[in-house]
Amino acid sequence: MTSAITTVLFDADGVIQRGTQDWTARLYGMVEEGVGEEFITDLMRSERPAIAGKEDFRDAIADVLTRWNATATVSEAIEPWHWFAAEPVVVDLIQKLRRSGIQCHLATNQHAYRRDIMRDDRGYDDLFDQSFYSCDLGLAKPDPAYFRAILGATGVPASSVLFIDDIPANVEGARSIGIKAEVYDLANGTDALSELLRSYELPA
Repeated sequence: MTSAITTVLFDADGVIQRGTQDWTARLYGMVEEGVGEEFITDLMRSERPAIAGKEDFRDAIADVLTRWNATATVSEAIEPWHWFAAEPVVVDLIQKLRRSGIQCHLATNQHAYRRDIMRDDRGYDDLFDQSFYSCDLGLAKPDPAYFRAILGATGVPASSVLFIDDIPANVEGARSIGIKAEVYDLANGTDALSELLRSYELPA
């Protein structure tokens, strides 16, 4: 595949980082038996406004805990959002791309609480040329406006950008404005990511 990719956008969860503990088991244990799945669904739904920068995630969690008469404190309930780690092989691939002159940016849906963990505790800003968190943009994938905001900030034409995400809807959102985009899931192994990058004639 011939291309002129100068910029690669990487999603975070499922592409460069993975969970390190069983967070579902922890959350299930916070409510009565038999309602864990519904409780987690409510938590994920409550996360959406915070991901778009419209609400504080700690406040959203507090509301969910009250709704479900959960035994956990907000600090206990939010702890699983710390349980992730970057995959070293993927980090190395990103740095190889950057050394070759390819701009690499983080393009991720995150609320401010988790952004601060990624930025301040894990040093993600050092891994990328720029980082685009949905909570900062006030826009979230798969909204095409999210990707337009990134193009505006970088000044790069859509045709020169490759976006990699594990969620097909996000990939389609990027493609809808002319960005080249591919589905990749870290669960499929890092060799698959190397092959994907090479298919765009990128060093991997």
